[in-house]
Amino acid sequence: MYKIKRKETSASQISFFLAIILLFSLQACKKSKSDLGKALFTETGNTVFKSMDSEEYTAVFTKKLADQKKQLSNPKLITAYYAKNEYEPVIVLQHLKNKGLSSLLPYFEQSGDHGLAPAMFQTESLKKLIGKLYDKKGISTTTEAYETLADLELLTANALINYTNALQYGMISPKRIYGAYYTDTKRPDSVSMNRVFAIKDLKTFLDSIQPKDPQYRSLQAALKGGEAAPGMTKEETHNILKVNLERLRWRNKPAGDKYVIVNIPDFKLQVIEKGNPVLEMKVCVGEGRPMNPGDNLREYDENNLRKDRPFSRETPQLNSLIHSVQVNPVWNIPENIATNEITKYAAADRFYLSSHNIDVFENGKLIEDTETIDWSDGNPGKKYTFKQRPGDDNSLGKIKFLFNNQSAVYLHDTPAKAAFAQSMRAVSHGCVRLEKPLELAYALFGDGAKFEDIKKRMESPEPEAKDISLPKKVPVYLTYITAWADKSNVITFRKDVYGLDLVLYSYMKKLGAGE
Repeated sequence: MYKIKRKETSASQISFFLAIILLFSLQACKKSKSDLGKALFTETGNTVFKSMDSEEYTAVFTKKLADQKKQLSNPKLITAYYAKNEYEPVIVLQHLKNKGLSSLLPYFEQSGDHGLAPAMFQTESLKKLIGKLYDKKGISTTTEAYETLADLELLTANALINYTNALQYGMISPKRIYGAYYTDTKRPDSVSMNRVFAIKDLKTFLDSIQPKDPQYRSLQAALKGGEAAPGMTKEETHNILKVNLERLRWRNKPAGDKYVIVNIPDFKLQVIEKGNPVLEMKVCVGEGRPMNPGDNLREYDENNLRKDRPFSRETPQLNSLIHSVQVNPVWNIPENIATNEITKYAAADRFYLSSHNIDVFENGKLIEDTETIDWSDGNPGKKYTFKQRPGDDNSLGKIKFLFNNQSAVYLHDTPAKAAFAQSMRAVSHGCVRLEKPLELAYALFGDGAKFEDIKKRMESPEPEAKDISLPKKVPVYLTYITAWADKSNVITFRKDVYGLDLVLYSYMKKLGAGE
């Protein structure tokens, strides 16, 4: 009996203490809520805020949040944050003192310096709401107070997230707009976006996210300068600068002490070591589209934005690791080239295959006499497999540099040296032809037995295919940049050979930038 009674008493005491804790918790929460009106009154001097009711404000805010979901760029993230934080106007309260919210306005108003636009961040609406909040007579009823505060909180949260994302990651995901883009590119996530709610000093934070890269600064200065480039109008010049500023904001830049980079519109390759070019050469890249780039755009299904449809021979944008070379390579001729070129040449000239050292296989078996093939029967480019043997006339030249990628492209030598004398070198089937392949091999392998073996095999009168692995894999980036600052800080421009500037600019314009 004693033990049972003691247990009942203990349970009763526990319930009592839990009730007390809950009561104090609710009172603390209620007190915290009631401090909202007091804080607003203290900073604005408007007595209307003294009459605010926390529950009434919460009801207005949650309704606003539901009604404005379509206008928010990240509705799920914003909704989840405020639900977790009892729908408090966190940003307004955090930056209420000394008109801290006003420090946002100069950054949004000057966003055109980044190739963006103040309208993207609803700058004018934000300016009016901030002015209304701090005006002692700007708000005359509690209903108006709830509405103004809720609108200001949501507008500021949305604009701040959008501005932060744009400057730190770019406003557009390149993978969403380009059909041949395979470069690892970091995009904002919930963790990075939620950080805006914890900012202590807006000015310090916004200064910190201004891109510091010298290239970015140079393009930004050129855009602010407003001059037209030679042979272009001011509008054309500004549009090119804007899209290249956006590219510089993308988090897809080379990392590491040593890497190979190819700028497709510049038709140039560089090997970079510790930030400096140690080798530079001309390259030939994939053919550009044969008609007006605007004719190759189509609507993007998800949100009615334009997405690129690349020409079949364009060199893709990608990053990978060069892992090996093949000296005296065998060219496994792609099906599209076999169909559109090789089989047609063979049909017109019965000696074409033998004179170009091309073997033909059916189901993996070599066809000894290619003159027995009926080139008009079905689709011979698909029915047969074609391989070009090593030799002086091999389309891949004496060496190719291999790196994993889903487009089956690589860097390679070529017997067609005349193309390097041309200024427009978008002439290949998609791979990158090298002006100085042996120099690239030396830059990657350095002195030693492997490089000497490569050199010896390339010079051999009896070429034999041989794979040689790199001691250490080297990153490679195939990029697309049409404006940059040279060593003298003069802006260099290149032709938009694939129409990718047009694609990016049209997308930026749809999102409100670029105007």
